[in-house]
Amino acid sequence: MRVLKRMSALAAQSAAWLDSRTGYRALLDSALQEPLPRGTGWFFTTGSILTLLVGVQFVTGVALTMYYVPSPALAHDSVRFIMTALPLGSLLRGLHFWGASFLLVAAVVHMVRVFTFGSYKAPRELTWISGVLMLLVILGFALSGYLLPWDQKAYWATTVTINIARSTPIAGDVLASILRGGSDLGALTLGRWFSAHVFLLPMTLVTLTAAHIALMRKHGISGPLKPEPGPGREFFPWHVARDTVMMAAVFASLFAVAMLIPAPLDDVANPADSSYIPRPEWYFLSLFQLLKYFPGPLEPIGTQVIPGLVVGFLLLLPFIDRGAERHPLRGSRRWVTAALVTLGGGVMLLTALGIADRPARVEVPRGVRDLAIATFDESCSKCHFLAGKGGGIGPELTHVGRRLDEAAVRRQIEDAPAVNPESDMPAFKGKLSSDQIDALAQYLASLK
Repeated sequence: MRVLKRMSALAAQSAAWLDSRTGYRALLDSALQEPLPRGTGWFFTTGSILTLLVGVQFVTGVALTMYYVPSPALAHDSVRFIMTALPLGSLLRGLHFWGASFLLVAAVVHMVRVFTFGSYKAPRELTWISGVLMLLVILGFALSGYLLPWDQKAYWATTVTINIARSTPIAGDVLASILRGGSDLGALTLGRWFSAHVFLLPMTLVTLTAAHIALMRKHGISGPLKPEPGPGREFFPWHVARDTVMMAAVFASLFAVAMLIPAPLDDVANPADSSYIPRPEWYFLSLFQLLKYFPGPLEPIGTQVIPGLVVGFLLLLPFIDRGAERHPLRGSRRWVTAALVTLGGGVMLLTALGIADRPARVEVPRGVRDLAIATFDESCSKCHFLAGKGGGIGPELTHVGRRLDEAAVRRQIEDAPAVNPESDMPAFKGKLSSDQIDALAQYLASLK
């Protein structure tokens, strides 16, 4: 008994000493005893769920970097080692891989909750803007993490991403060069994307999260749509209990998915196999599908203009909808709600179309493909861009098979001026053998 009393007294003295140096008790009381508006319920647990999932990504990400090697020669093998030889490695990568999807869903749900309750209105404009920026950073995490496994999907999806950046007016070539790091997608590209994924983006997210929480504490939460009379309850213990229950349920769901569905890993990246049809993860399918409606010179509309307008609208929302009404179906808010519903419906429709639209991969015999690639490198690469390399004088050919069949490609190769008198491309009939033209036409037509 005396030992217990001494230990209790020592613990109290230690706590008092620590408080005298740090003031942690005042900070803890400020965090836990904050009064919440009466009627604050389960809808206001989405922020805590989001914080939990960010933490899961940070912890699993740090653990993965202890075994991952950011080198084209070793990246794929290191990921395969994590999944097959490292104890609980498959679960670790599954938590990180599926956690990205859970995180994006949680971020969107949280923003929908904030919008529905009108929590972006004055004086919380900067809180909303910091949240939109955090969503963009989370998307940046998902995008930069694509390349790291260095499998077929990673390589070719990243090639598509760099090609999209290359379509940016005026600055396209500069942006593509920055993302690629060199003339070809390789070690410098992987190093840059790894650095962004584990250093630049985490620092940005931590900064924005700290600013978001500080702004939320300064202005408080908005509470229910219809304020209830009477004093509200303190954050601890009632709302802490709600947060704990919801976070436990979400983490259990993520854990179950990671256990039951291993994270995918394709074959090691093969830059020569440009017949591979890259399919982005579901959260980028809407943008992927949108590109199909803006081919050729119209591509910047789908890659920059429309996404830019959407992001601009979200950032300016607190200044567009400045009325006092918070109910989403009353007053001027009805028009803003209609706009957001239309936007969300459009994203879901494009995603559904992207899931349904799975073009069949056209297999080209290896000998034909090798002859076509050699012919392209020798006769076409100075003017045309393909598979992450080449010139920019002529049209890009990475997905030429989506718009031209084999016969049309052959006609273009044999006598481009006859097909289009304004074309600067010379006729290759007589300059290339019939086998070279046939191989090149078959190969290019397979690039969907």
